Amino acid sequence: MRSAVEAWRASVPDQPAPFAAASAATSAYLVRGEELLAGLPPARERGAAEADTAALLREGLDAERARFLRAHIEDVYTALTDDLRLAVRDEALVYDAAERFPGLVPTRAQVAEERRRSLPDKTGVELAQGIFLSFVLASPRCGAHLVWSMLRPTNEALARLDDFRATGVADLGHTYLERRGPVAYIEIRNERHLNAEDCVTLPTTEVAVDLALLDPEIEVGVIRGAVVDHPRYAGRRIFGAGLNLTHLYHGSLDFMFFVTRDLGYVNKLFRGLSAPVHHPGEPEDTTEKLWIAAVETFAIGGACQLLHTVDHVVATRGTRLYLPARKEGILPGASNLRLARSVGDRLARRAILSGLEFVAGTPDGDLLCDEVVGSTEEMDAAVAARVETLTSSGLVNAAGNRRALRVGAEPLDLFRRYMATFCREQAYCYLSPALVSNLEEHWNAHERRL
Repeated sequence: MRSAVEAWRASVPDQPAPFAAASAATSAYLVRGEELLAGLPPARERGAAEADTAALLREGLDAERARFLRAHIEDVYTALTDDLRLAVRDEALVYDAAERFPGLVPTRAQVAEERRRSLPDKTGVELAQGIFLSFVLASPRCGAHLVWSMLRPTNEALARLDDFRATGVADLGHTYLERRGPVAYIEIRNERHLNAEDCVTLPTTEVAVDLALLDPEIEVGVIRGAVVDHPRYAGRRIFGAGLNLTHLYHGSLDFMFFVTRDLGYVNKLFRGLSAPVHHPGEPEDTTEKLWIAAVETFAIGGACQLLHTVDHVVATRGTRLYLPARKEGILPGASNLRLARSVGDRLARRAILSGLEFVAGTPDGDLLCDEVVGSTEEMDAAVAARVETLTSSGLVNAAGNRRALRVGAEPLDLFRRYMATFCREQAYCYLSPALVSNLEEHWNAHERRL
C-alpha cells in the first residue's frame, strides 16, 4: 500500500492545462486516490501506519482539488449552470459536479453511505463539498449567481402556493403556516427535540418562508416556537433549541445542512426572494417582507441566529439567548458576520469564543431584543401591536426601507465572501475529532438515541 500511495502522489497532474485536459487528468487522479483510501480499514481499526497513510491520501486529495478549482472554478461552475443561465441549488450543484467531474466531490451514493455512520466513524468525504463550495462562493461571478439561485423559491413552495392562497393554511409537518389578514404566522413544530433544527425541519421552514414571501396578501411574518410536551417544559412555548445535536452525533445531519440553511432559509428571512432573472451588478431586486420573532423560554444556537435577520424581536423576560459555538465546536451560522451589529464587537467575541449567554430583560440581553414582556399573554398583545405599527405605512415603504438598511449593513458581496470562508471552515469543524469530543463531553451525545 505504501508504494502505491507514493506512486500516486508522484503522479499529480501537470498544471496549468486547458480545462478539458485538466479536468480529465484531475478526475483520474482523484478517483485513484479515493480508491486507495477506500482500501484502508475503517478509521477505528487503523494502526499508526495506516492512519498516517490515510492522512497522506486525504492531504493529497484535498490539495489537488484546491489546485484544480483555483485554476478552473469558473469553467466548472459555468459547465454546471449552462453558463449561469440555470438556477441550481447548492445540493444539486455538488451532486451534478460529482457526476460531471468524478472525484471532485462525493456522489449521492457515497454521502448516503456516510450518513449510515455516526460522527466519530465518518470517513470525511463531505470535506470535498466544503472545499468546492468555498471556491464557488469566493468567485465574485459564480458566488453571486449561487446566492441568487439559493434565494429563488423552492419547487415545493411553488407547487403549494395556489392551495395556500386559497386556504390560508399550510401544514408542513414540522412547520405550520397560517395567514391571518396581512400576517403570516409560522410556528416551528419539532416538539420532541424542543423545536431544534435538523435535516427534517429545514425543508419545511424554507417552504413556509417561501410561501409567506410569495403570497401578495401577506405584509408581515411572525415566527414563533410551538408549545412542547417535554417534562421539563410541558405547556410552554420554546423558540428553538438550536441544532439537533443527537442527529448530528449519530450521523443523520449532513454537512450540506449548514450551507443550505444559511444560503437558503435564513438568508431568505434576511434578503427575501431573488428576481426570476439574475442581473449581476444591478441594484438588488428582491421580494421581501418584514419579520417579527416572538421568542419564549430560550433561543439557542440556530434559533438565536435568526434574531440577527428579523426586523423586530419580542422576548419574554428571562429568555436565554445563547450561541453555544464554543461548546459545540462549529461555526454559528452567519453570527460571526451579524452578531456584532447588535451587541458590538467585544460582546460578540465573548459570546462566540467564550460562551457568554444573553438573557432578555438584562442590559446585555436587551441588545438583541426590541421589546421584553412578562408573559405569553403580553407576548400576544405586543406582537399584535407591532404588526399594526409595521403595516400602517404600507408594504412598499416598509420593504424599501428594509432593503436600504440591509444593503447598507450587509452588502450581498460581503455575505458571499463570508460564506466562502464559512463553507471551508465549517467543513473542517464538522469533521474534526474535537467536535466529537465536545458533543460527548458537554451534551452526552453518545448516550442519546435518535
